[in-house]
Amino acid sequence: MPTPAAEFAVDVPLVGALLHDQHPDLADLPLDVVANGWDNVVVRLGDRLAVRLPRRAAAARLIEHEQRWLPEIAGRVAPVVPVPAPVRTGRAALGYPWSWSVVPWLPGVPAGARGGGTRACGDRVAQTLADFLGLLHVPAPAEAPLNSVRAVPLRSRSEAVLARLATADVHRAVELAALWRAAADLPAYAGPPVWVHGDLHPFNLLVEPQQTDPSLTAVVDFGDVTAGDPAVDLATAWLTLDREARGTFRARVAPDDATWGRARGWAVSIGSALHGSDEPWFRAVGRRTIDAVLDD
Repeated sequence: MPTPAAEFAVDVPLVGALLHDQHPDLADLPLDVVANGWDNVVVRLGDRLAVRLPRRAAAARLIEHEQRWLPEIAGRVAPVVPVPAPVRTGRAALGYPWSWSVVPWLPGVPAGARGGGTRACGDRVAQTLADFLGLLHVPAPAEAPLNSVRAVPLRSRSEAVLARLATADVHRAVELAALWRAAADLPAYAGPPVWVHGDLHPFNLLVEPQQTDPSLTAVVDFGDVTAGDPAVDLATAWLTLDREARGTFRARVAPDDATWGRARGWAVSIGSALHGSDEPWFRAVGRRTIDAVLDD
C-alpha cells in the first residue's frame, strides 16, 4: 500500500509564514522538516518544539482530535511517559486549509527503526508500555472521537483484512487468514469503551538511541485516538516486543484470554498492512510481526 500523495505541499517557507502570522514569538526559531509521513508533516522548531501539519484532508480531523483530547490524556499518562500534547494551535491561513499544532520536541528515535525494522524491543519497553496502557485504558466520555477502523469488533474489519490477505503479496498470508478468522470468532469486547491510542506500532514509540535494551522515551501520533476495545493497543506486543518481553507485557497487563486473542487478531491486521507499505522499514516490521504472531 503506497504512501498517499500529499494533497497540500508543506515546506519550511509555508511553516515560517504561518508562524509569523499566528505565533510571531516563535517565528525566528530555525525550522527543519524531519518527517513527511502518511498523514502529517513534522517540522522541528528550534531545540524544544515541533510543528505538526496535515498533508491531506483525512488527517485534518485527526489533528483536531489531538488538539481537543491530548492535553487531558497527557496529564493522565505523565507519570509514565510523555506524549506530544499541543502547546499552541494554528488555524487555516495563507492558503493552507487546515488546523495545525505546535508540540513539544520529544527525545528518542522510532523503535521501528532499530535494525532497519528487524529488531524488537525488550523488557524495559514492555514494562513501560504496560504501565502507560494501564493509565490510558480508562472509560472514555461519550463525546470521545469515533474511529471506524480501530477498537471496533474484529468482524467489522474482516472483509478488508481478508481482501488484503487474498490480493496483496503478504508474507504467510494463508496462515494469517486462518488466525484472523479464529480471532474474529472470539467474544467481542463487552466492557465500557476505554481510551485507546489506536495506532501503537513501533514507529509511534520513541526509544533511547543506540541501546541494546532501550527505555521508552515517548509515545507519539495520537491521530487515531478513540474509545472502544483495548485489544487494538495490546497488539503492540507482537508489533514492538520480542518473545520474552511479550511475556513480561502480558503478565503486567493481565488481559483475559479473549482480549489477548483479539489483540493477536489486531496484530494480523496492522502487521499485514505494514508489510504492504512502500517504506522498507515498515515492510520489515510487518514481516517480523507476522512471524511473531504466527510462531508464538
